[in-house]
Amino acid sequence: MIAEVLDRTRTTSSAKSIEITYSGPKGLMAYGSDSQFATAVTNLVENAIAYSGPDTKVELTMRQEDDWIEIDVADQGIGISPQDVDRIFERFYRADQARSRATGGTGLGLAIVKHIATNHGGRVDVTSALGAGSTFTLRLPARPSESPSPSPTAIEIESGVTGQ
Repeated sequence: MIAEVLDRTRTTSSAKSIEITYSGPKGLMAYGSDSQFATAVTNLVENAIAYSGPDTKVELTMRQEDDWIEIDVADQGIGISPQDVDRIFERFYRADQARSRATGGTGLGLAIVKHIATNHGGRVDVTSALGAGSTFTLRLPARPSESPSPSPTAIEIESGVTGQ
């Protein structure tokens, strides 16, 4: 999946002379849709590229923490102001309207990342400082979720029987 992300973002990163690096073990497994995971990480990397200057670096780091796979996407970009950090995962929210015209995009990328993460029982977090870059952490399950308890049958629901 990481190789696919690097392939998807190679042209954009090369055009801005941004180096993308990866560190972490190979062969880690996250449970869920590999194409959705690739989309989520690609969105994070594309944002990192869009909001970073030329001749900088975007670092991808992956690790396993207990039952979770964590993927960090760290950039050396413009950063996000504290008042915007809580809103950046909202659909169509753009922290800097003037800059958003220059970078393009719809304001949906981070909302999609959050949606993919939460649909798989994970989450996405960000740490950022203005002028010092941002680090987004995508947390995905490293094992299948517990199977849901069996649903009552239609007969039990219709009869109103509970607690048996």
